[in-house]
Amino acid sequence: MQSEQIEGHELADKKQAFETLRMVEALLFASAEPLSMSELTARLPRQADIPRAVKELEEFYRHRGVRLVKVADRYAFRTAPDLAAIMQREQEEQRRLSRAALETLAIIAFHQPVTRAEIEEIRGVSTSKGTLDVLLETQWVRMRGRRRTPGRPVTYGTTLQFLDHFGLETIKDLPGLEELKGAGLLDSAIPASFFVPAPDDSDELSEDEIPLEAGEEDDFKDGISTTRTIEA
Repeated sequence: MQSEQIEGHELADKKQAFETLRMVEALLFASAEPLSMSELTARLPRQADIPRAVKELEEFYRHRGVRLVKVADRYAFRTAPDLAAIMQREQEEQRRLSRAALETLAIIAFHQPVTRAEIEEIRGVSTSKGTLDVLLETQWVRMRGRRRTPGRPVTYGTTLQFLDHFGLETIKDLPGLEELKGAGLLDSAIPASFFVPAPDDSDELSEDEIPLEAGEEDDFKDGISTTRTIEA
């Protein structure tokens, strides 16, 4: 009879110790910050043997993917140091295009090949070099060549990445006059002489363009980062 009582007490103690271990594990797992013994004590039943549970958890997680570590006088789960390499990842910075960049992109898409001066004439305001730099950085816009005019200004056009991002099979799939009016992007009372230009994004230069000098475009690309993801 006495042996049965002893076994009963031992079984109850084991059950209580296991429940304490589970509760300590749950609290440490869910906490955003390391927890001290006093913080664990405040949450658990008075009879809970918290130091024993912490010691058992330290031993249990010693060779696992996460470990129970002591941070000052507090405890927390941390990734095993030898697994740090697989926990690293590259995260692309996302940012939205400014209104000026969107307007410039639209002009290049519809009027290509087009120079910066022609873009400014259509927009009615000057276009900063930074705006074009951003569009080149997205790889949606490219330097095509140079115009056969004094100063040999650079001509700009769109890229395959532009078509892919906006779900276009060819540049001819850009919306036409009626589609723009239907989307409410054009006033229904537009002048009769108004027309939507036919863009040309072919690799072949037009008659009024000359090729870029050797390495000119590559030199520019080397000077900017292309690691950002830009949202339109």
